[in-house]
Amino acid sequence: MGKILGVVNQKGGVGKTTTAINLAACLALQGLKILLVDCDPQANASSGLGFQRDDNRHSIYETLMGDSPAEQVLLPTDVENLWLIPGSKNLTGANIELANAEDRALRLSRALEPLNGTYDLIVLDCPPALDLLTLNVLAAAELLIVPMQAEYFALEGVSELISTLERVRANFNPALTIEGVLLTMYDDRTNLAQQVTETLREHFKERLYKTVIPRNIRLAEAPSHGKPVALYDSRSRGTEAYFELAGEFLARNGITSPAAKSRKAAASAKPEAKIRFWPYS
Repeated sequence: MGKILGVVNQKGGVGKTTTAINLAACLALQGLKILLVDCDPQANASSGLGFQRDDNRHSIYETLMGDSPAEQVLLPTDVENLWLIPGSKNLTGANIELANAEDRALRLSRALEPLNGTYDLIVLDCPPALDLLTLNVLAAAELLIVPMQAEYFALEGVSELISTLERVRANFNPALTIEGVLLTMYDDRTNLAQQVTETLREHFKERLYKTVIPRNIRLAEAPSHGKPVALYDSRSRGTEAYFELAGEFLARNGITSPAAKSRKAAASAKPEAKIRFWPYS
């Protein structure tokens, strides 16, 4: 696989970090080797995996500045097969410090090159803005997931995002594609949610994920405990939804996870039941 997936939307509060953490965790729990890169100055993906702010800890900021290679900033997490490159409040300054650099849009892409082939998937969590950090993510990623709420204002931001993607393709990354649009914090009891869903389906067609992420208290609580929801409450609706999303993502990309291969091998190893006819001998 070895792909790079960006989780992006310039609008805040749509579930980008929640999706980055929990999709990465669910894929890792399926046996895939996953790296999550926290590119947001708020560093919520880092704290959501149990890494509180530490000004002495190197982060993706030092990597972008060329002070620490990516492989030296990696942190193991409590989820088997999931690693993290943490974010930092210093990333706020990166937009200014890199503004005049000739390679300012390609710093992240070049920083991740030494890790090519090491992970099955690298997931990039974006800040809620179309700034230089997000531009770096768009230039580095091959695939994008766009989390959205089913509300009117979410639709307004789509055209701006797509316009930005077209410019990035033209100038930096012609292979960049939207892998899927994901509805988050979904409440199917409202007419508005259903109307927005239909509008998005008409526009994005098969790129709109069939999986929707519901409003769920366990999803909201899990980050305060520094855990993905699958570890915080394995039976919650949020956990089920993100495992479903992980399955749909794998199916779309033609990938069979190690966990699925093990289940298939175990099923094929069972002896076939023999049919016996009366009178039994």
